Amino acid sequence: MDPESDTADSVPSDAGTVDAGHAPGVGDPVPDESWAPAATAINSILSLVNSLTSGEQLRNQSRTLVGTYVPDRPWLDILYQVAHISLALVPVLLVLHFLRRSGEGRAAIGLDMRDWKRDLPKGMLLAAVMGGIGLAFYLLAYKLGMNVRIAAVSTTREWWTPLLLVASASYNAILEEVIVLAYFIHRTAQIGWKPWAQVGGSALVRASYHLYQGFGGFLGNLGMGLVFALLYRRWNRVMPFFWAHLFIDAGAFLGYYYLGGHVSWLP
Repeated sequence: MDPESDTADSVPSDAGTVDAGHAPGVGDPVPDESWAPAATAINSILSLVNSLTSGEQLRNQSRTLVGTYVPDRPWLDILYQVAHISLALVPVLLVLHFLRRSGEGRAAIGLDMRDWKRDLPKGMLLAAVMGGIGLAFYLLAYKLGMNVRIAAVSTTREWWTPLLLVASASYNAILEEVIVLAYFIHRTAQIGWKPWAQVGGSALVRASYHLYQGFGGFLGNLGMGLVFALLYRRWNRVMPFFWAHLFIDAGAFLGYYYLGGHVSWLP
């Protein structure tokens, strides 16, 4: 979460949105989390290597999470955004297909609304705790030079932009929590992985595709991944974590959109 990027010019890329607000000489595409986790992790590692070998300190570089594809034609930009979000959900549909084909169904990972009265408060509490800790850790990591500057939003300001940011937060939450948390732990438990391997594996995958943010992003997401995985094994429902992730990302995107450049403590 950080103030406005150095420039709003972003162009579509096969790897996601290219942020033009990097330090001179640094122009990495932001890893697109709609990829398979392994591919995204490899892309993030390469992005970090590029950042470390660019000659610029990490804190002098920035990454945009939600950017603009076609800044001079908002009507086309929103079509790009909708297509990007829609296509990103295909891996989740594949997970649902596998669960249905095995005879388990989505209830096997708690992907339903039957217990929303307990799922929602749990998600809100997780979001408040993990989101607050995550923001503090990001600011500390940035000050210590362990993290790039996260320019969360660099989209054009249209009436639909806040809706786009919530939609982006939703698809991030669905992708990560359904695939990397719930389905990963569900299937690895079935094939005989030890509990520590299930928890550690899920957390490590989550952390690895955030390496493009720097070492702070890796460690912060590793910690969150461990907490989420431990609690998922206890609750066996993905919905609390979906709500938590949605609230964290929506709060970060909307907070940056409205506060970026207006508060002194936000880099």
